Amino acid sequence: MTVLPLSGIKVLDLSTLLPGPLATLMLAEAGADVVKLERPGQGDEMRTYMPRLGEASANYAVLNRGKRAYAVDFKDAAQRDRVLALAAEADVVIEQFRPGVADRLGLGYEQVRAVNPDIVYCSITGYGPTGPHAPRAGHDLNYLAESGLLGVVTDQAGSPGLPLSVLADIAGGSYPTVVNVLLALRRRDLTGEGVHLQVSMTHNLQVLAYGYLATHQGGGGWPTPGAELLTGGSPRYHVYPTADGRHVACAALEQRFWDRLVKVVELDEQFHDDQGQEQAVIAALTDRFAAETAQHWRSLLDGEDVCTVVVATWDEAVTAGLVQVDAPERVSVPDGSDSFATLPSPIAPALRHGPGSRPYPALAELGEGSPWA
Repeated sequence: MTVLPLSGIKVLDLSTLLPGPLATLMLAEAGADVVKLERPGQGDEMRTYMPRLGEASANYAVLNRGKRAYAVDFKDAAQRDRVLALAAEADVVIEQFRPGVADRLGLGYEQVRAVNPDIVYCSITGYGPTGPHAPRAGHDLNYLAESGLLGVVTDQAGSPGLPLSVLADIAGGSYPTVVNVLLALRRRDLTGEGVHLQVSMTHNLQVLAYGYLATHQGGGGWPTPGAELLTGGSPRYHVYPTADGRHVACAALEQRFWDRLVKVVELDEQFHDDQGQEQAVIAALTDRFAAETAQHWRSLLDGEDVCTVVVATWDEAVTAGLVQVDAPERVSVPDGSDSFATLPSPIAPALRHGPGSRPYPALAELGEGSPWA
């Protein structure tokens, strides 16, 4: 039997929606025992989203398989004390309230540490624990906007577009939480010490902006919207429309890829050297790609070493095997009567539960007995 790396680790999850639940999903996939506490009645708001898999939303199902969930009114003193008793047994507590809320509820780091001195306690916030932005409400789009990232790619009118995914929640919240919790558990193994981890989604977006920060620190200033190498200023890294309303994504950054691309697409030789005439080359490639359909470009570019591809539809991505809709990982409804292919885990197969079905949790009442498996 495979021993999972987080076997025996107990995680108390007080978070909702995406950042915390995705983090605790990855911990659960690696063997942690995750108990999720939700508000009485509807539970985590994500349960109500559409469409549904059984009684809960598909979103909730794929983020919470393999956990158990209990309804708790954190403002009720008796139930709060019950939560503290659970925290006393836990290895990890993850919360996602605005700064100060957990403290006011009696479930902050100091209150938990008083009953569990070596706890790894992680607070996920939008803007960090202190400062003028800390108490503000926000969502992914707000964090991207205020971090400066949203405005670096703009359309021809200078307007930023909606991001392709919830980058702040996942890259700024979920993944840093997993990394820091694992590091904190390792340090606890070595020293016996717990820790209060602070995960600020907005501040962690700086990692995604590493190149802009490095350029600035090197004296190059801040990025000009739509004008940098990776934001639309170079013909080598650009999205071009085709004749039939589709698009081609070009990432021919290295010289060998660029040299081959301009020959394959038969670009006028005067535009082969793009240095100093970037906008003219962008215009020439725009005309060239717009002269033919996506299928023409796919047939021409497939097999060529040019880092240039047709932007796929979801159906095309599934057919190509680049999106899994029949993954061996499955999520079942709570009674196990039906199951569905779920989100493929980013945890390496050797480090997580094997293929098969695991249920998402029904919302149960929190009794007096221990919920830990």
